[in-house]
Amino acid sequence: MPVILCGGAGTRLWPLSREAHPKQFLPLVDGRSTFTMTLERVADRSLFTAPLIVTGADHRHLVADALRDAGVEAEILLEPSPRDSAAAVASAAAFAARRDPQSILLILAADHVVRDRAGFLRSVERARLAADSGRIVTFGIRPTNPATGFGYIARGAALPGCPGVSLVSTFAEKPDAATAARYVADGYLWNSGNFMLGAATALDELRRFAPAIAAGAEAAVAAVAGPGNFLRLPAAIFDAMPATSFDYAVMEKTALAAVVEAEFDWRDLGTWDSLGEVNGRDAAGNSASGDVILSGSRDCSVHAAHGLVAVLGAENLLIAADQDAVLVATRDSLGSIKDFVGQVTRRKSEGEAVRRWVRPWGYYEVLAGGPGYQVKRIVCDPGARLSLQSHRHRAEHWLVTGGTADVTIDKEIRAVPTGQTVFIPQGAVHRLGNSAEDPVVIIEVQFGGYLGEDDIERFDDDYGRTGK
Repeated sequence: MPVILCGGAGTRLWPLSREAHPKQFLPLVDGRSTFTMTLERVADRSLFTAPLIVTGADHRHLVADALRDAGVEAEILLEPSPRDSAAAVASAAAFAARRDPQSILLILAADHVVRDRAGFLRSVERARLAADSGRIVTFGIRPTNPATGFGYIARGAALPGCPGVSLVSTFAEKPDAATAARYVADGYLWNSGNFMLGAATALDELRRFAPAIAAGAEAAVAAVAGPGNFLRLPAAIFDAMPATSFDYAVMEKTALAAVVEAEFDWRDLGTWDSLGEVNGRDAAGNSASGDVILSGSRDCSVHAAHGLVAVLGAENLLIAADQDAVLVATRDSLGSIKDFVGQVTRRKSEGEAVRRWVRPWGYYEVLAGGPGYQVKRIVCDPGARLSLQSHRHRAEHWLVTGGTADVTIDKEIRAVPTGQTVFIPQGAVHRLGNSAEDPVVIIEVQFGGYLGEDDIERFDDDYGRTGK
């Protein structure tokens, strides 16, 4: 069973990657998201079962949209809060073991880039032999440089009966620069953070080395609740689990660790420089994506998610431009970007920024706002509809700019074509829907004393929501 871990906000790729729309769901590589690319690697149902996705509750609709676009069916295990990879792996193992105690799990990170699918499948086949024998197999990557951002693995003796698989003699976390250089010289491999292991093996080792995580995961999975393919882990149990990585909780301690050297290309899309390497650099060392013009510049990484970015005579810079924010930094300073982004977002809430907020019916963008008013662009997908709702503190004016909207106001339902407007009085029970084959687009102007997203009373909802 493939298990795809989709947690994390990817703040090192700010401002493109945000808490509300993190990097694994953005079309950053070859016009596709790394989550979609991961789904494609395990799409052959003669080799893999349908995947289990482990993600944050706030990202469930991003996952569902990507699954729908890819034509993939999956179950989605929802974490109420981020507790790092140990809790995610433990929950997946407990979930799989309830279905089949003999399940073999292929743990994959959603933000890694692998283009060589044939090599990936060969490596998985080798790892499967070792996982069947009770080993926890990690996929090791031959280093290209003494990177300090990865863990390292020293291979021991070959594992009998498992060609290409070795025992792990040393499993080391991220080193300093001098230690990394020594590891590379000694033939260590990078730890990719992808694993293959039995569900029962995972739970046994977690019980041995991280009993609170094992017990919490098993209790949370036993109490999991729907609806549909959304399987929500209860916060009262899950949030009490220690937050730590699977590497630290198990891999550094277990005697069952084995490693197969990957036969595929691999890149952890964790930094702007790694994205630049994936997208390629020109003869002057520049990497560009989006609408970018470079002249007389060297060793720059420039990413334009919105609008044109023109760079003249610059050297060693990162420039990342999103709809509402621009980051300019020297590439040498990117090691401290996570702390810097924390300072920035503490000063300006991301919730105040112009961003696309994905919902199960489509998405909306906040275009403008000020005291007493807010303007949104709302896109409702074909066949979808918003909840039947009312607002205590605001009225709304809708202008349909695309498609024909199905509008409910109190007991009246009518079709509103492009170019027409609708007024929603304060307190009116209303709904926006789309029964056509094309998206419905409206510009919504809200006005009132309070415009927060929590000013919604729902009377009916197709998606089982009780909050925003």
